[in-house]
Amino acid sequence: MTIGFSLRAAVSTCAVCAAGMLIVTSPVAAEGRAGTDPGAQGRPSATVPQPALLRREGTQVRLRSGAPETPDVSALSWVVADAGTGEVLAAHNAHEQLPPASTLKTLFALTVLPSFPSGIQHTVSARELAGIGEGSSLVGVVEGHTYRVSDLWHGVFLNSGNDAVHVLAALNGGWTQTARQMQAKARTLGAMDTYVVSPDGYDADGQVSSAYDLAVFGRAGLRNPDFARYCSTVETAFPGNGGSTFEIANTNRLLTGADGVEPYPGLIGIKNGYTSNAGNTLVAAAHHGRRTLIVTVMNPQEGEGFEVYEEARALLDWGFDAAGHVDPVGSLDGLRPVAHEARSVLPHPAAAPPPAAPAAAEEDWARDGAIAGVAGLGAGAVLLGLRRRARRLVRG
Repeated sequence: MTIGFSLRAAVSTCAVCAAGMLIVTSPVAAEGRAGTDPGAQGRPSATVPQPALLRREGTQVRLRSGAPETPDVSALSWVVADAGTGEVLAAHNAHEQLPPASTLKTLFALTVLPSFPSGIQHTVSARELAGIGEGSSLVGVVEGHTYRVSDLWHGVFLNSGNDAVHVLAALNGGWTQTARQMQAKARTLGAMDTYVVSPDGYDADGQVSSAYDLAVFGRAGLRNPDFARYCSTVETAFPGNGGSTFEIANTNRLLTGADGVEPYPGLIGIKNGYTSNAGNTLVAAAHHGRRTLIVTVMNPQEGEGFEVYEEARALLDWGFDAAGHVDPVGSLDGLRPVAHEARSVLPHPAAAPPPAAPAAAEEDWARDGAIAGVAGLGAGAVLLGLRRRARRLVRG
């Protein structure tokens, strides 16, 4: 079986290789810092951490003097967080339980991806493709064909292929077992709003997540180099009939620039989703300078189908502008509360060396922390390539 790669896919791969040099700031380094009273302008910082505001309804943000106002977005729930420190810069109904659609595939990948080396080959059976929900997005997995595990993961991340999810779940011990493992994985990450019924994110009674939990999954995924590489891939070749291949492209239009959506500079990717019940959902990350931000947007109530990308764009813009001008309203380290220090307003607050962290924890982060945040290197390829032709992509 021969697989070919386009120039754009090669450029995307090179961008991710460069991303291996980018290590985000350890969340452990934030522990033990003094808190600050958001109203105490010019006074010494307090000695106790601020309480998290994420369980409150509505928009939660702690603006300092000169901080930009949060953008007016229509999503039922959203989060803006720093991928390095885990600090949540602002949020709206962060813990509201909503159907996640295919953004739940982030948790599926966190759970299953480490179990199978990418080069393993597997011949698909009819049983493995049974039970795929009506109207599901598919990558084109065919009974009797042999695929590498990496092919199937490309199908999951790029085309949001529920057929690829079903095959990987079968390899993992079955649909029900995978759902149970995903549920357990969510809890170990401190994601308490998520209940898994269908591992592919297909609408199912009782299946919910939250903007907070999805941000936790996205952040955890970026610590895994394979996850980071797959989620930031723009396009690649997928095995077809008779040893041929066909091109598949990422359905995250904020990454690709497809369908008239302007690509976001420095975007890493992560995962988009849509069902009629969930509406449009998106977990995205972008890297500028020394900072990587994660945003989650769930079910915008205004605009057309691509409004989810524009609202994510507005939140990313705000997050980069507001960094250093806001105090956090909570942390993505749900099982390890972080006390936040008062920091001076600098272009890059992270420029000051953080307090020393335990060596083992730093090594764990460094080992798993290669982020595809330098995907901006591939932005030129995206603009030169994918914008040359409009592409109608399957639903995520």
